[in-house]
Amino acid sequence: MTVFCLGSINIDHVYRLAELPLAGETLSARDYRPGLGGKGINQSIAAKRAGATVVHIGAVGEDDLWITEALSRHGIGMGCITTVPVPTGHAIVAVDDRGENQIIIYSGANLAQDPALIAAALAQGQAGDILLLQNETSHQVEAATLARKRGMKVFYSAAPFALEPLLAVLPQVTHLLVNAGEGKALVEATGTALDALPVEAVIVTHGASGAEWIVPGGTPSDFQPAFSVTPVDTTGAGDCFAGSLAAALDRGETTRDALRYAAAAAALQVTRPGAAPAMPERAEVEALLAR
Repeated sequence: MTVFCLGSINIDHVYRLAELPLAGETLSARDYRPGLGGKGINQSIAAKRAGATVVHIGAVGEDDLWITEALSRHGIGMGCITTVPVPTGHAIVAVDDRGENQIIIYSGANLAQDPALIAAALAQGQAGDILLLQNETSHQVEAATLARKRGMKVFYSAAPFALEPLLAVLPQVTHLLVNAGEGKALVEATGTALDALPVEAVIVTHGASGAEWIVPGGTPSDFQPAFSVTPVDTTGAGDCFAGSLAAALDRGETTRDALRYAAAAAALQVTRPGAAPAMPERAEVEALLAR
């Protein structure tokens, strides 16, 4: 089986500070480093390192040789990634000593996806394959519609949270992934409980508390407590969870085991700096689970 991902590709500019700045405050960073990021590519790399066959669909700027080389180092092929006359997306990431972060995103090429390339890539999909989506690209609805016509599962991470694009794609979504804040905002905006949404499952992450799998229709939910770790950088933790969860389900694990695997992967990821480069290998996750 295959995990497809129509997802953002960003250059992360990561700054380390003792504390995050307040409104109007100027602080000096003690460290800076660029890195590969973006919710989409984070999820793809997490899924790939979890053992899945991954096809990433995306867009980067024409002159960004650096990003092409970075993708290659992480084993992401360029066959379904187009180059466009728009700068590659990027993110300004501030991380404090507790591992908390503030992020500003410029979408750039991520909003210039090629619909023909998306269609050609998803034409390879088969029933039971998974398509990962997030709210950082264009053409989400079109991709989800094509995937569902082929019998694929559609996992949608509703982040950054925005109600209009979420409601537009929701009829094609099989698995909705939200954090606790996004889930609350969705319920308040629509008046619909999470267990009444027209999807197969809603997966809610609760940060350091754990994650919940909700099946609409009144079926009791599964809850996976988080693994206790000391975080270094929480950037990309939700993406690690999503990509790892998709990979575990793709290889046939039960809901409960897939939740446990994804929670362990995210726990390892936050103990390392960076986003995409910090995604753990499957052997590392299984070693943690064995302990």
